[in-house]
Amino acid sequence: MIHSMTGYGKSELELQSKTIRLELKSLNSKSLDLNMRMPTMYRAKELELRRLIGAKLGRGKIDFSIYVEFNKGEAPAKINTEVVKGYMKQLESISSSDKVELLKMAVRMPDAVSTEREDIDPKEWKIISDEVLVVLNKIQNYRKDEGAVLEKDFSKRISKIDELLEEVIKIDPERIKHVRERLNKGIAELKEKVDENRFEQELIYYIEKLDITEEKIRLKNHLEYFLKNLNSNESNGKKLGFIGQEIGREINTIGSKANYAPMQKLVVQMKDELEKIKEQLLNVL
Repeated sequence: MIHSMTGYGKSELELQSKTIRLELKSLNSKSLDLNMRMPTMYRAKELELRRLIGAKLGRGKIDFSIYVEFNKGEAPAKINTEVVKGYMKQLESISSSDKVELLKMAVRMPDAVSTEREDIDPKEWKIISDEVLVVLNKIQNYRKDEGAVLEKDFSKRISKIDELLEEVIKIDPERIKHVRERLNKGIAELKEKVDENRFEQELIYYIEKLDITEEKIRLKNHLEYFLKNLNSNESNGKKLGFIGQEIGREINTIGSKANYAPMQKLVVQMKDELEKIKEQLLNVL
C-alpha cells in the first residue's frame, strides 16, 4: 500500500514545571530534508531524534518542533542584577533619561539576562521520547490515509488509460485502411502511371513503419505492472515514477505513429490522464 509524504502530527505533555508541545509536519521531497526546532536544553538529543525520525519517515521535507511553556512561578531565564545595576550607573552618567528608560536599555545589554542550562532529566526525557513515538505514529497514519486516497485515484486513471488503449486497438485496422486509401488517392491525383508491384511494396514498407503492435503490448504490460506495484506491501513512489515514464514513452510513440485523427485524440486523452498521475506521484513515499 502506498503512503503519501504529506502528513501532520502533534501532541502535548503536562510536566511538573512546564508544558511541552510536539509538532511534526511533512511535505514531499526527493530525499530526507529534516528541519528541527527545539530549546537549547534538548539540543544534546538532536542526533538521536534525527535518526529516529529519519528511520520512521524515510523521506520528505519534514519540520519537527518542540515548544516549551514554563508554568507560573517558573522562569527559564534569570536577571543578572549586579550587571544590570552597573549598566544603569554607566548610562546615568551619559543620559538624562528617567530610570525606567535606563532599565529598558540596561536589560538589552550583553549578559544582562542569563539562561541557565539544565541537564536533561532522564525520567523527563523518557516521557518526551515516548511521546515523540506517539506523534510519529500519528503522522504515519495520516500518510497512510492520504496514500489510500492517492491509490484510488491512480487505479481510476490507469483503468481509464487502459480503456483508451482498447479504443486504440479497436480502431487500428480502420486507421491502416485510411492510410492506404489516402496514399492511393494521392497517387491517383498525380495522374502518372506507376509500377503497381513497386507501389505495393513501398506501401507495405510504409505501413510497417506505422505499425504499433509492439507499443500496444508494451503499454498494456506497463499498465499491469503499475497496478501490481501499486498494490504491493511497500510504498515505492520512485519505482512508480519510473514505470510512469515508460507508460509515457509508449503513449508518445503511438501518437507519433498514429497518422490518424481519431487515434491522436485518444492519445491526447491518455497523455492527460498520465500527466495527472505524474503530478500526484511526486507526493508518494
